[in-house]
Amino acid sequence: MLIMIGASASGKTEIAKILIRQYGFQKMVTYTTRPKRMEEEDGVDYHFLTEGEFLQKRAKDEFVETATYNGHYYGTAFSEIRADRVLIVDPKGANAIHEKINGKAVFFLLETPKSIRAKRMIARGDSLDDIEKRLETDDVHFNRYNLQHIDCVVETGYKELEELAEEIHDLYENRRR
Repeated sequence: MLIMIGASASGKTEIAKILIRQYGFQKMVTYTTRPKRMEEEDGVDYHFLTEGEFLQKRAKDEFVETATYNGHYYGTAFSEIRADRVLIVDPKGANAIHEKINGKAVFFLLETPKSIRAKRMIARGDSLDDIEKRLETDDVHFNRYNLQHIDCVVETGYKELEELAEEIHDLYENRRR
């Protein structure tokens, strides 16, 4: 399993799309209790559960990691773990996965200068208040010292997304050998 950790606008979502489209990876479909958005499909974007269903699965230890964000639960199931999967998590999730499935995943920390992340967030239409808050909290939250384990650090500020996806793919394949 290929795991990417990175601050807002570090490129992780777009790189994951390229890895899926060009290198045969599959998206890790995680579980959530948040309401499904109109354009989302159950089992494709997320596995949508009620809070009770989620808590039942968590009590049965079916998740390798869980998180709470904006009052909703999110989790990655042990049953979804495969070598061809790509997953984006925060440092807490990465640490939980490392503890529970050590050796079955390759961890990539994506680092991008704050100025470039700010430009990307502006370009995608994020509000200036949100950008300021995210840049501030991300500096603390996504600090490499919050991670128990990192296999590769990839600087994503100065290369094209296609080039970054190829680099990550090649590093992943070399780590798996």
